Amino acid sequence: MAMHITPDNRLKKLIVIGDRLLIKPTRPDEKTSSGLYLPPGVQEKEKVQQGYVIKAGPGYAIPMPVEDEPWKNEEDKVKYVPLQAREGDLAIFLVSGATEVMYEDQKYFIVPQGAVLMLEREEDL
Repeated sequence: MAMHITPDNRLKKLIVIGDRLLIKPTRPDEKTSSGLYLPPGVQEKEKVQQGYVIKAGPGYAIPMPVEDEPWKNEEDKVKYVPLQAREGDLAIFLVSGATEVMYEDQKYFIVPQGAVLMLEREEDL
């Protein structure tokens, strides 16, 4: 059965590894609904960028003790400390730690969680 890539599922092919995030940058002058935005001077001087977390990796892998238990599933062998960042969060991050990629004519950043300075999460307070 052939899978067809649609605008809805095209990012499903992308698997984010470890503690990394896939972030779609916002326009420099874009304000969030709560009014958070980076002034242009800060972006140029500090090399800081903001964008929305599109996908998040599983987290930091925790080494498991070596046990030879053949009945255990492969996926049980790796445990992860989950990331603080979640899909949909607005992240402010250091560009120096990020890798810029183009995917289907859209610009994204692959950002390790360590390069994220702050998150804004739209939740009902």
